[in-house]
Amino acid sequence: MTRSRKKPQIPATPPVVTDLPVVIPPKAAPELPPEEPLQTFDRTTRAVVARLSGGVATHAFVEAWSDWAQHLARAPGRQMELAGQAQRNMMQVMSLWTRPDGPPPFAPKPYDHRFDHPGWQTPPFLWWQQGFLAVQDWWDHATEPMRGLHPEDAERTRFLARQTLDVLSPSNAPLLNPEILAETRKTGGRNLTEGASHFVHDAIKTLTGQRDPAPEGFQIGTDLACTPGQVVFRNDLFELIQYAPQTPQVQARPILIVPAWIMKYYILDLSPENSMVRYLVGQGFTVFMISWCNPTGDQRDLSLEDYRKRGVMAALDAVTAIVPETPVHAVGYCLGGTILAIAAATMARDADDRFASVTLMAAQVDFAEAGELLLFLDESQIAFLEDLMWEPGYLDRPQMARAFATIRAEDLIWTRAVQRYFLGREDVPTDIGVWLSDTTRMPATMHSQYLRGLFLENRLTAGRFAVEGRVIALKDLSVPLFVVGTESDHIAPWRSVYKTKLFTDGDLTFVLTKGGHNSGILSEPGHKGRHYRIAHRPAGALYTGPDAWLAQTKTTPGSWWPGWADWLTAMGGGLAEPPSMGAADKGLPPLATAPGAYVLQL
Repeated sequence: MTRSRKKPQIPATPPVVTDLPVVIPPKAAPELPPEEPLQTFDRTTRAVVARLSGGVATHAFVEAWSDWAQHLARAPGRQMELAGQAQRNMMQVMSLWTRPDGPPPFAPKPYDHRFDHPGWQTPPFLWWQQGFLAVQDWWDHATEPMRGLHPEDAERTRFLARQTLDVLSPSNAPLLNPEILAETRKTGGRNLTEGASHFVHDAIKTLTGQRDPAPEGFQIGTDLACTPGQVVFRNDLFELIQYAPQTPQVQARPILIVPAWIMKYYILDLSPENSMVRYLVGQGFTVFMISWCNPTGDQRDLSLEDYRKRGVMAALDAVTAIVPETPVHAVGYCLGGTILAIAAATMARDADDRFASVTLMAAQVDFAEAGELLLFLDESQIAFLEDLMWEPGYLDRPQMARAFATIRAEDLIWTRAVQRYFLGREDVPTDIGVWLSDTTRMPATMHSQYLRGLFLENRLTAGRFAVEGRVIALKDLSVPLFVVGTESDHIAPWRSVYKTKLFTDGDLTFVLTKGGHNSGILSEPGHKGRHYRIAHRPAGALYTGPDAWLAQTKTTPGSWWPGWADWLTAMGGGLAEPPSMGAADKGLPPLATAPGAYVLQL
């Protein structure tokens, strides 16, 4: 008889949540069984492979291509259709040889700027461009859903085909790109030597993990994140900044902003002319901002519950101590909005009424349609990331940056590479560009819980997300909600953000604004070309789908910020004298001037 043996457990692994509650308390490490060294050896091997691949598992790639190819092999009609499509595309490209003055049959996608140079409109460059776009168009048709093919695998195959084509684009080849050839003739080849210098610099920086210092005119605390204020609370997880009043009287109800901890908070306090914080303070609001720490390996065990309890709730306790007996307007951006929604639902369950309203900006509560970030997120990929985080205790900056850049590789990777390495041009410094390069780490435990509990299992809207042993529900929220989505968001697609309406019943105002995940939120008054849509849903109203909402909601030119400020003001409370900076009598004295120390952590 064969004796069954219990599968050994590895205490060094970040907690994996597979059942309620999502956030589990730490347990004492069990006694290691004899097999532990072998399991550790396997884990070490996988961690090395994960580092070599940049944290990308190949399982989903292989599965997607296999699923697509097998279903296409069993569909001869589909094969004939695609053969016909290839023939039509080829004939359209060949027609340019006989009528070179005719309009090109294929156009780049709206966000694709690789072919903006006028040289691409003249032969032979036009032929190469149109040939590439014809192949791209064929793959778009080839990866449309087929009967029996998993929709996720169809999307994965399309994404992978697009990534492959981006590598092979004629815009990446110096001899095929008219802009590179023109610049080489103009400079006598100096662009190529300068580009080679840029490439060596970037390669060394990547290998060593070093980062360039902020360029002149973009220093944190002087040029960026420079709205006056004081750090009034600090723990190991965050600093709380209270901004100085700029008006004789202020709105009685303060604002607490919860930013994402994937990046640093000052996306909301960039240059003075496009700082949301400065705008709110100028409108008479008392603003508090959480500035998260940049986790190290010693903080590998930080959990989602830590970010809720020792983050959001600790900050709320400090705000209500400084401005007592006054409800607070809570604002969450990106992942900060997700943890704010969790905190607000928990407060509603526990009859904690300290929130006057909740604003969610580009924040998802349902992850069923979470965009291209979700395409390759499966059990295999999460396990691979856990292996990658196992030794250092965090997900490092390069992995985060590459994941976001890959979604728009044609612009964020290849266009930049051509500009920098073949045209020899330095990156033009901008405030948002400096912020984008100022990436942070993600603690292993929190990141694992976030990916499994929210992205993979979608527990929050499925009614299976528990806090302190009890399930929470967004339908418990009774405070007014202000939800903002952005039209071209590839991180939190607006239709996914819109689903907050589906899982709540209370008073809700939804705004859809022009721009992407960051640029749509940074929509200061006076910004040219901005517009937005806004509509109010009263409590208890029937649900309207996103497409119907879009069709019936008119476009308003300008920034959505003034409408939001008016909405916050209409929540009541009236005017009051500005509160003191901190509350020394309650153990909350000013500790440092803004922006504090945590935002400077590397």
